[in-house]
This record gives sequence, C-alpha cells and structure tokens, in this order.
Amino acid sequence: MFVEVIIPLALPKNYTWAVPEHLQPGIQPGVRVEVVLGKNKRYAGIVKRIVEKPASFEPKNILNVLDSEPLLYQPQLQLWDWVSRYYMCTEGEVMQAAIPSNLKLSSESILVWNEERSLDFSDLSDSEYLVAEALELKKELRLSEVQQLLDIAHVYPVIKKLIEKEICYVWEELKNKYKEKTETYLTLNPLYRNEDALADLLNNWGRAPKQMELLLAYLHLVKTEGEVTQPMLLKKSNASAAQLKGLVDKQILLSEKRATDRIRTLPKDIQIDFILSGAQETALAEVKECFIDKQVCLLHGVTASGKTEIYTKLIEEIIGDDKQVLYMLPEIALTSQIIRRLQKHFGGYIAIYHSKFNPNERVEIWNKIKSGETKIILGARSSLFLPFKDLGLIIADEEHDASYKQQEPAPRYHARDAAIYYASLFNAKVLLGSATPSVESYYNCLQHKYGLVRLAERYGPARMPEIEVIDLKKIPVTNKEKTALTPPLLEAIANSLQENKQVILFQNRRGYSPYLLCNTCGWIPYCKQCDVTLTYHKAKHQLSCHYCGTAYPVINTCAACGSHQFTQKNFGTEKIEELVSEHFPDARIARMDYDSVKGKNEHDALIKVFEQRRVDILVGTQMVVKGLDFEHVNLVGIIDADGILNFTDFRVNERAFQLMEQVSGRAGRKDGNGKVLIQVSNIHHPVLAFVKAHDFAQLFAFEIDKRKQFAYPPFTRLIQITFKHREKHIAEEAANIMMQGLQPRFGELCNGPAQPLVDRVRNQYLWEILVKLPKDAKRIDQCKREIAQQTIIIQTNKRYRAVTILPDVDPV
Repeated sequence: MFVEVIIPLALPKNYTWAVPEHLQPGIQPGVRVEVVLGKNKRYAGIVKRIVEKPASFEPKNILNVLDSEPLLYQPQLQLWDWVSRYYMCTEGEVMQAAIPSNLKLSSESILVWNEERSLDFSDLSDSEYLVAEALELKKELRLSEVQQLLDIAHVYPVIKKLIEKEICYVWEELKNKYKEKTETYLTLNPLYRNEDALADLLNNWGRAPKQMELLLAYLHLVKTEGEVTQPMLLKKSNASAAQLKGLVDKQILLSEKRATDRIRTLPKDIQIDFILSGAQETALAEVKECFIDKQVCLLHGVTASGKTEIYTKLIEEIIGDDKQVLYMLPEIALTSQIIRRLQKHFGGYIAIYHSKFNPNERVEIWNKIKSGETKIILGARSSLFLPFKDLGLIIADEEHDASYKQQEPAPRYHARDAAIYYASLFNAKVLLGSATPSVESYYNCLQHKYGLVRLAERYGPARMPEIEVIDLKKIPVTNKEKTALTPPLLEAIANSLQENKQVILFQNRRGYSPYLLCNTCGWIPYCKQCDVTLTYHKAKHQLSCHYCGTAYPVINTCAACGSHQFTQKNFGTEKIEELVSEHFPDARIARMDYDSVKGKNEHDALIKVFEQRRVDILVGTQMVVKGLDFEHVNLVGIIDADGILNFTDFRVNERAFQLMEQVSGRAGRKDGNGKVLIQVSNIHHPVLAFVKAHDFAQLFAFEIDKRKQFAYPPFTRLIQITFKHREKHIAEEAANIMMQGLQPRFGELCNGPAQPLVDRVRNQYLWEILVKLPKDAKRIDQCKREIAQQTIIIQTNKRYRAVTILPDVDPV
C-alpha cells in the first residue's frame, strides 16, 4: 500500500510513502502519519489518498499512524486541493494555515525543561528518565538530539509522555501544547445516599465542625446545582483544601477528575423572540426562492435593514434539519457583538472561531465541529478550514470587505470565493450579505449567476441618515495646516451631546501624526527598512513604521540640516482624540484602533462600554464602521474623506463608497434621526453624490463602464506577481526574465514590471507584474502553469536563488 501525504511545508508537490503491513489497517484519508523527509527530519503529515506504487523510485516507509480516526473529512481535503491550485500555492501551505498549531508536529520542535517540576523521576520509564536527565542538564533539546540519545526510531510516544507528566514543554507552543483540561468533581459515597445512613452519619458526627459545614454545603449545592466541583464547594463553604481532603480521606466524599471544556457553552436552546417586518418577510421568502435553483444569493440590504434577523431565521431552519452553518465575518472585531445576539437565540449550538483563541481552545472547537456537536460557527476567514461534518449554509456577511482576502503568508485565498466552492462540496447554499456589495458580486447577480434580493428600507421607523458635505477649502486655515475639526462638525457634536446622544468620528489613520517635517529644509524621517514615512505616536512617545512595526525614538534634530524645528503634519486618531477632549472637556471619549484594542477581549469590552452609553464620543479607524450596531449614535463625522478618495487603485471609487456608506450606516439606526458630516476638499468628486443619495446602483453603473474600458474585474481575472530581493537591480532583473518568459503567449495581457508605491518593505525591494486574463478557465490555467515554470527557471539560476516570487490570484 502507498499513500500521498501532505506535510506542512511549501513543497512543489506532495510525496508518496509506503505503508508497512502492520500499519495498513489504520490508514485512511485524513489521518496523521509520522514520516521522514530527507535524512532524519520527521513530520506529522496528513494522508491525502491511497495511490499506486511510483515507477521511478522506491518510497520510504511511514513510521507511525498518529490517529485512530481522521482529523478531517474528504471535503476539507478537496478544499485544500482547490485552494492550492486556484491560488497558486502548495497544499503544505494550506495545511499550515488550516490546522491548529498543536495538531502539527515536526522535528524542528525544541523541548524545554519545565523549571517548576520537582526532581522526582520515580514515575518515569528508562527512556523517559534518560531524556528528563538530559533536559535537566541542558534545559533544551531538539527532537534530533532526543533521537540520538534514545537511539530509537519512534520518539514521539516518549515525548508525549514527558509532556503529559509536565517534565517539559514544546518550545514552539511553550504552554500551549494541547492538553485536556480537567476539573475535580465531588460525589457522595454511595453508602450515605440512603437517607437513614446519612442521618445517622450527621447525628453521630464527632469533632471537626468545619468538615460538617463542608458536607452540609455539599448537600445544598447538589440540590441546587446538580454537580459539584471542588472550587465551587470551597468557595461556597469558605473552607480550605486541607479540610476537604479530610472528608475525602474518610471516604465520605469521593473525588474524581473529569475532562472539561476550556470554552464554557450555554445550554442548547433555540429562542427566536422577534417578528420580522413585512419587508424582511418578503426578503426571506425571496432568498428561499433563489435557493431553489441557485447555489448563491446576494442579500443587498441597506444599513440597519435587519439582515441579521433574516440570517437568524435561515439558521434556525438549517439546524432544524440537523445541518451545520458557517457564519463568516471579515473581522474578529465584529464577532463580539454578533455572538451576543446569536447566543441569545441559539445558546450552546453556536461557537466562535478566530486567531485570537489559544491553540488549546482551537483544538476543542475543531473537535466539536468534526463531531457535529457544534452546529453554528461564527468566525473570521480562517473558520472556512474547519472540519464541518454536514454543512447546510454559509453566510458571508459584509461580503464586499477586503479583509476576506488573506495577504501574508500563503495561501492568499479569498474566503468569500473559496466558501462558494466549499459549499458546493456539501451541496450547501451560500448567502452573501452587504449594504454595499462588491462590483464583482453584483455583476454576477445581473448575469443571473447569483440570485439577488433587495431590502431597500431600514427596520422599524428608522430612516437613512442625512449626509452633509463640508468644503474644507472654505474653512480658514491656521499655520498652513489642514483643519481636523471644522466649526460645523464641532457644532454638530455639541448638539448631539446636548441631546444626550453618542458620536462616532472616523479617521482612517492611527497614531498622532502621519509624518514629521523639518521647518527649515523639508526633510522627513523615513523608516530605515521601508520606503515609508514614520508615524508619530504621542502615547508611546515614539516614531513607528506601520509596515514593518519598527519603533524609533522621537527625532529632535534634522539629519539633513541640523535644525531642531519640526512640524507634525496631518492627523491620526490619537490627535483627533486629543482635539476632541480639548473642545469637549466634560465628554467621555474613547479611541478604537489597532494601538488601543489588541487583546482577545479588549475590543468586546470597549463595544460594551459604548453600548451602555458610558462613552459619549468614539474616535476610530475602520474598526468602528464595519457592521456594528449602536442604538444611540445620531452623528457620524468623517474627518478626512480626501484620504479615502485619492488612493491609487482601480477599486478606489468602489472602496470609498463602501467605506463612507458603511460609516454613515452607524448613525440613526433606531430612531432614524441620524446625520453624517463628510469633511472633504474635492466636493465635486462623483462618489460623494452617490454617497449623499445612498445610491449603490448609480455607483455600479459609473464603475462598470470604466472597468470594461480598461479590462479590469469583473471582465477579467488578475494575477499579480511580486518579486522581492535585498538588491533592487536583482529583483528588477528577475521580473524582466519573467516578463520575457510570459511575452510569447501572454505579452499583450501583461503590465510591467513596475515598482509599487511603497517599493521597499523590510529591506526587500519590490517589483510587480500584473497579468489581466480573459475569463477563460483554460487560458487562466495555461498562464498559471507558465508562471510556475518561469519561477522554476529563474530560481535555478544562482544569481536569482534568493529572489522571492509571490503570485497573487485575484489581488485585492
């Protein structure tokens, strides 16, 4: 028997291994196997399929089968295969992204001695003792060193035992290697479950009154809670662990350790306690009708139209059929508010999955999805790779959002597009939802590829907010500086605060000042590793590069002329927050951006504070605009719309409309008395007219003509090839060789090579080629093969071996 195995490395293809006879009964697609690659590097790979013996070489044997049942199902393996082919990456890279880190093992791991462990080795076997002794002396061991020490092939069982006995940790994860969480449960000895026996015990109690109190507390808890844990009992009785040990030693209470979940779940209960409006009922019926003959439906509902209620009704039907639902959101930030609503309706049927969970928590969610215990997953793009057993529906909310596209590292997949393929493997349906759909999705609807359902009115009495444009050119300028807060905006904020309403101010730049400028010679501090200006962060009192993250001390002397006079140019969220607090000293102000909200629960905490009206003005970046629902916001201010409208990208108008329409959608969601103020210099920009009218159809008509004229999506498919190297000319040469290789067949479709706006990041110079391909699957596949072939040719040349070549299909 021979198997094709995926290992978590960027290998050009999957390799084949032989399966020894004694391991064949446990082999099936989806199980992990221990394999050797090269001389002695060991990996835990996943069996993709059983294959014929290769004719050209003799495969090595696999060493071990690590699972008794598959880690994932056939549809997940099919998804990996499709993602690797479509997005031009390897299945190993997809595996690396898909599987929780503590389900991956490799011989690059380092064992680290646990300093908190006592030196009692009496419970160790000979092999375990040898490794533990070496760890105590060296403090760290590589897996290859453990193999030399034991002189045996299979070291994983020994290492597993040492980790379980807390002798060591695996360095990659330190504390995070998966270990079942246990809790001590207490039960009454069966001898005393009879009422007479229990009465006799209590009546003839001798000394130790505290133990008597403990027992009475236990009896009370059993009646009220059902099951009693040790921490629960000690807290209730205010007793010590030693006093409880006395009861256990006397065999009155029995203690046992039981596995328990790290993530607490609510009781499984469905409570749909709302009634849809007439418009929502109609939209829901139309969605169901679309699903009769189409796999994908776009729900185009204006902001605050109640799309979430329609999703909830659909989810109820799907889980009623005992199927699973994936509810995708573009940002982790959005999950906290939505989960509270959905938990209210679906209780323990729903769970969240995203990158802020630690590896242990991720494994527990993975297993519950695989077993079918969890019916609904709410997650960001990575949740697409979970091992669903029987998927019935995928919801991609805010489907237009660029965050659905993975940028670094590979696989550079688009979760919305991959979800449509994934759903087809289960014959499941996909519902895309947005107030501002992407041009591509809307075009697919008009071509009758997707169904289209419109929800054109807000829920209840709420109306669309009034939008007012403030012309910055008419505002008096002080010190040649752009005005951050104009008098009309300040007046509107004051009115909102007077009415006891809340305000959101949107500025799509974090930090205090995007760059510093020498007053004498005009010199600007740049990052030493990237071709970008340094942003001043006042709270940390440092300059920071937003591309590589490097921090620098604040510069007081100009490197060009020696002057000490600098001007802070433009403004970020920190400066807006400071200016607002100067104008409104009594207002409660908070800031929401990447710098102020980093932890797993910090974002949720800030949203709750704002929902509870303990904050009056919220200043933030894109985090504040995406799909959040605040009842008492009646004013939204867009501080600098020029920064959104003047970006160099063919999607700039689409993005600007989406961002401004989404921001405006935060205002007047309950009573409809919302107002949006947009501060802008170019008041005649066509997108502003579409935003003022809340008219997506007009924007689409305006954009689609230009896209057709210049051959951009949805009329073509794009592949962007990026070349990176420490030396500019070498990256350029490699890009030119690629261009020459593509010229014979695809010359007229290729643009470049050219340098991007930011042409150096992390000391790597960048060059790009953009290929615009017709929507012809055969031609696209030919081009992908040609790019892969040219990449091999370039990298076999010693001069270009260090050039990184990154193809990005459907770049965003």
